[in-house]
Amino acid sequence: MAARGQLLVSSDPAAAAAEALRDRCAAAVGERGLFTLCLSGGGTPRALYRMLAAVPSWIDWTRTAVFLGDERPVPPDHPDSNWGMIERELLSRLPVRPTAHRLVAEADDLDAAAADYARLMADVLGASAGGVPMFDVVLLGLGSDGHTASLFPGTAALEVRDRWYVANSVPSRGATRLTMTFPVIEAARDVLVLASGASKARVLASVLSERDDAFPATRLAALPHVRWLVDEAAARAL
Repeated sequence: MAARGQLLVSSDPAAAAAEALRDRCAAAVGERGLFTLCLSGGGTPRALYRMLAAVPSWIDWTRTAVFLGDERPVPPDHPDSNWGMIERELLSRLPVRPTAHRLVAEADDLDAAAADYARLMADVLGASAGGVPMFDVVLLGLGSDGHTASLFPGTAALEVRDRWYVANSVPSRGATRLTMTFPVIEAARDVLVLASGASKARVLASVLSERDDAFPATRLAALPHVRWLVDEAAARAL
């Protein structure tokens, strides 16, 4: 069981996530007139994006602002682009396009690109009491090495507390990634973590028990506003 958040084991985590987004969108639009959503790349959320595209009425897309949690330093038409995947699976299929804020990940100066995106987030979202941009929902995944967003084990971005988006060198991948930092995740009103497949079982069990601080996602288990939406295969070691 998640230490302080909520754990839902489901045959269809994408459907559970879609319902959570529908409810949070309705609440946010009712309270503030805008739903702010930070999306994740990778393979796990594809089913969710296809579901949202198939039933677009679940979200008030005219009052939704979309951001990206992390990205590879490639243009959006590159096959490795998280934004490109989100564009194909969700944004391009909607009858009404939301306000979608793309990170310029192909920029020559990645530090400047990250800083520009952080300023944009602050301008659009408003801030928590601590001055951190505050999303209504941050969607995250879980890597088999315990990373979430592009917050990988042993990388410098894990310790950043005064910037909201950074270029993060990841030696284990031989690459630099652009990523939100943990203060943004901590400040969000709601965080949904999707995990599916047997390859995630060991790391999920370790993360939720808070046994291994080397896994960045272990920090999520300490947050009360995190909901873990996982399938039976990912939950089999719990």
